[in-house]
Amino acid sequence: MELLKINTAGSVDDGKSTLIGRFLYDNNALTIEQEELVRKKTKEKGLEDLDFSVITDGLIAEREQGITIDVAHIYFSSAVRKFIIADSPGHIEYTRNMVTGASNSDLSIILIDARKGLLEQTHRHYFISRLLRLQSVVFCINKMDLVDYSEDVYLNIAADIDKMIKQLEPLEQEIAIIPISSLKGDNVVHFSKQMDWYKGETLSTVLHGFNKKEEDKKPFRMDVQQVYHVQNENFVDYRAYAGRISSGSVKVGETLTILPSGKASEVVEVRKFTNTLDEAHTGDSIQVRLKDDIDISRGMLFVKESQDHLFAKELKARLVWLDEKAANTSAKYHIQTGSRTGVCKIQEIEYLIQPENPLEHVASHELKLNDIALVQLKLANPMYLDAFATNKANGAFILIDTQTNNTVAVGFVQ
Repeated sequence: MELLKINTAGSVDDGKSTLIGRFLYDNNALTIEQEELVRKKTKEKGLEDLDFSVITDGLIAEREQGITIDVAHIYFSSAVRKFIIADSPGHIEYTRNMVTGASNSDLSIILIDARKGLLEQTHRHYFISRLLRLQSVVFCINKMDLVDYSEDVYLNIAADIDKMIKQLEPLEQEIAIIPISSLKGDNVVHFSKQMDWYKGETLSTVLHGFNKKEEDKKPFRMDVQQVYHVQNENFVDYRAYAGRISSGSVKVGETLTILPSGKASEVVEVRKFTNTLDEAHTGDSIQVRLKDDIDISRGMLFVKESQDHLFAKELKARLVWLDEKAANTSAKYHIQTGSRTGVCKIQEIEYLIQPENPLEHVASHELKLNDIALVQLKLANPMYLDAFATNKANGAFILIDTQTNNTVAVGFVQ
């Protein structure tokens, strides 16, 4: 079954955890123990409706406060699809957690309280979904039961969402806007009888009908993670290079170029565990054997065509700052993508980006926690990166503080 990775986001008390619990409950995906926990906590709190938030709010502090702090990952399967749902926190101070939760997702669910409409966090979470170039964004206008299931409320918020989307640069991204009540179960898995004016799909229908884009058409990229040299009865002078294909595909007989050396050789074998393959695709973890003996080690990159932009030592990138300590433009940082590491410095902060007003560029000489900015980076050596817009798998990186080893930023190559 195909795996769909989902991120949920929204402001505080928008009902993300309740929505996930309801989605699992109505899909019969909760265990007997989880159902008993839901009923127990509901009784303890004296609530009329089942309290599904306890399924994802695993920290004691979360259950006591009724908020999400950490990113919780929920794994489950329906009859036709596997899901991983990242329940991200809504507070603005936990924006970095939302970036972490969404970084590996295919689709983002953004919740909006029907009583409040679009908030600053709505703009921020949608901007991050755009920044990460997620294939689809589903806006769930939640708590429709608290506005008497009003169609006018839904239409007004939908118009505001459309206005927010049009503020940003054009992007091929699927958008759905669904009126729901996660507490009552309206339009989550089952169609709502209270909103017969809504003729669209339920959230479950959208998620089950989602189709991933083909990544095999992207340029071939594979980080060398390990070099195998085996000498035994079954493998005589066996030398292979192991890694995961981040984009594109590779066939036996094709010629690969190794960066940084620029040397090339023909692929004579592609192996996946004990099986030999004629062809391997994006996401496959494989071993590649080459016709020629070339000096190759961990941290090198396999490509098919060595293009000039891969050798750039200056990068323009959008940076999300994740550390409580502000950025230091005179300091050196480790830059890492895949198994490749290097050294860089932030040469210039061009401007800060305000998600709630992305057309307004704010000049700044510093980067603080949760800031999003366009920056210029100076690299000691090329990192062989693509533009994130053309190849997500090879266009993102992290910055690491050389003194604390903290991951301080995530970046997306412009």
